[in-house]
Amino acid sequence: MTFFLVSSIIKIVVVFTAIMVGVALLTLAERRICAWMQDRLGPNRVGPQGLLQPAADGLKNFLKEETYPAQADFWTFVLAPALSFTPALLTFAVIPFAAPLPTQWGLVPMVVADLPVGFLYILAISSLGVYGIVLAGWSSNNKYALLGGLRASAQMISYEIAMGMSTVAVLLLAGNVTLSQVIAQQQQGGWFVISLTLAFLVFFISALAETNRLPFDLPEAEGELIAGYHTEYSAMKFSMFYIAEYSNMVTASALMATLFFGGWDIPFTHWDDTGDPSVLKTLLTLVVFCIKTGAFLFTYIWIRWTLPRFRYDQLMALGWKVLLPSTLVYLTIMATVIWYLHGHLGWAYDRPMALTLGAANLVLLVAAVWGLDRGRIVSGSVARRAA
Repeated sequence: MTFFLVSSIIKIVVVFTAIMVGVALLTLAERRICAWMQDRLGPNRVGPQGLLQPAADGLKNFLKEETYPAQADFWTFVLAPALSFTPALLTFAVIPFAAPLPTQWGLVPMVVADLPVGFLYILAISSLGVYGIVLAGWSSNNKYALLGGLRASAQMISYEIAMGMSTVAVLLLAGNVTLSQVIAQQQQGGWFVISLTLAFLVFFISALAETNRLPFDLPEAEGELIAGYHTEYSAMKFSMFYIAEYSNMVTASALMATLFFGGWDIPFTHWDDTGDPSVLKTLLTLVVFCIKTGAFLFTYIWIRWTLPRFRYDQLMALGWKVLLPSTLVYLTIMATVIWYLHGHLGWAYDRPMALTLGAANLVLLVAAVWGLDRGRIVSGSVARRAA
């Protein structure tokens, strides 16, 4: 029990410190990548290559004056940033980030809390973040902030359904909601992105919407709502909303890597999941997990500085009229295929089954793109001009 408590405390301190430092560096990475895409330099004066810019920004926010609107609901106004910030950090607690670490006291699983309901925990805790945003918009007693809070609540409710439904396909294949078991299943038969391609795309789109990132940043919409739900916030309370947003990005990226890309699994080898555990395996799997998560974070930033913002009616129509019915149809088809392959043919989840499911997903993906396109892209400009 002492070993469990000590190892858990060390993991909590190390993981959450790494997340906070990573979030700070992620703000710098976003500004530098944006500058690179726009052919300019970005932050480069504070420290070597601008590495101390996040520290300067943090110090500035600590020293800035705290403002409180005269007509705001004080305690709700103060607690809303914390209510948005806390779930963003808690959700990472159940994501395995490396192979188990061997010590002289026994194996230490590289996850803060290896819950048997890990994935359900993420869905439950991450959905609490919207309460902080809604309360921030309401308590500010500002029309723009209230509109931002209402948009955020409608958007998150809409896309949480599609996100949850897309992961049901993962649970069908894994047969378990423990994330470590989901990784183990992918090590046996291949990454789920191959056998559940369409589910991954729906999850990725929903994750963009859940984290309020472009092209789904309607709750902030600077051109319409000034800054949305945090219009009246300043200093560190304002920063806490940004820390929550970037923490949610890290968690969503880590979750996509875990559910669909094998988590810490090293591709093209079984060295990491066979044989005795070792420190080298733990370190290399941690590096691989960070690379996969970093690739998704780069994609987040890339999309933000590439795509324009949706109109609000387009955002809601995509969630309710496209993603939700498409996911329901997809789940029905995939459940039938998995039932037939597993129940009637006796196939276990291995490479042949993964490739068969991948072929079925390819057919469904082509059908979905063709149906949603309706002659806009696939048919080309000649067909549009003729029409």
